[in-house]
Amino acid sequence: MTTILCYGDSNTYGYNPVNGLRYPKDVRWTGVLQKMLGEEYEVIEEGCNGRTTVFEDPLRDGRKGTALLPTLLETHAQVDVITLMLGTNDCKTVFGASADVIGKGISRLLDQIQEYAPKAEVLLISPIYLGKKVWQEEYDQEFSRESVTVSRNLQPVYEKIARDRQIEFLPAADHVKCCEADQEHLNAEGHKKFAEVVYRKLQKLL
Repeated sequence: MTTILCYGDSNTYGYNPVNGLRYPKDVRWTGVLQKMLGEEYEVIEEGCNGRTTVFEDPLRDGRKGTALLPTLLETHAQVDVITLMLGTNDCKTVFGASADVIGKGISRLLDQIQEYAPKAEVLLISPIYLGKKVWQEEYDQEFSRESVTVSRNLQPVYEKIARDRQIEFLPAADHVKCCEADQEHLNAEGHKKFAEVVYRKLQKLL
């Protein structure tokens, strides 16, 4: 059986921006992807709300991506493919990180993958853009105006990292966007469309 580990944040977890709960498995892009791939594949969901690349969130425990990834790579030993989509939460005001700094965080995660799962194929995904209103009072004030700009600058940084490391790259923002409800997350339709995009991209790796 071919195993695919999906490591990410709330958009991999399947956060529902309407009610704050989690989308059902058959709605989340990882679940839709599993159905598309069939029984010969296992999609392992490892998404967590608020997860960053390398930053410790002072408001939420256990969100530092590099702190958990090595353990997961050992837990799910010998995974065949890893999708990595993080960086949105790194744009929060509290971290004050530029796109280049966030890219260094992604590189640290890729180094861990190389160390703990050297045979795995990797699909690096730059996340969707934050909505232009995300920082306003009715949305998520952990972000600022600058956060929106930083989120839009991640794509070329990630693309260069993927090119330099000779791994597959997927710019999520070219295919899907955040919903109007919270300016931050995919809606159900977005999950479905994104699963289709990831499925097509994975054909090169499987």
